[in-house]
Amino acid sequence: MKNNSDIPKPASTFPYGDYAPEKLKEAADRAMDHYLKPDDEPDPQPSVQLFTVSDNIDTEALLANLSETLASANAVLNDLMFDLDGSRRHVASAVAQMIELGTLLANKALDRVELRT
Repeated sequence: MKNNSDIPKPASTFPYGDYAPEKLKEAADRAMDHYLKPDDEPDPQPSVQLFTVSDNIDTEALLANLSETLASANAVLNDLMFDLDGSRRHVASAVAQMIELGTLLANKALDRVELRT
């Protein structure tokens, strides 16, 4: 059997001398990421609205609050209608009817959400 330890190793074909190919690949990846990788998600811009609704509130709570808000608006408008006469009273009555229709829709949606849970 022939001793293989006497066979000389071939010259390296790596064009960058003694640098480790793994380290060069890591450096190349970092450079590519620096120039080509999209930025991380930008920080959300602060809202200019005075009041906002939190994104993590569940649908049932939103609908319940909507229903209560519409009921309050309807009560205020009905109280106001007693102080109005003529066409102004008719306009207030029409608005009260729209609020009542919105309340019915909100309550139906709330009933459907409650049935699912």
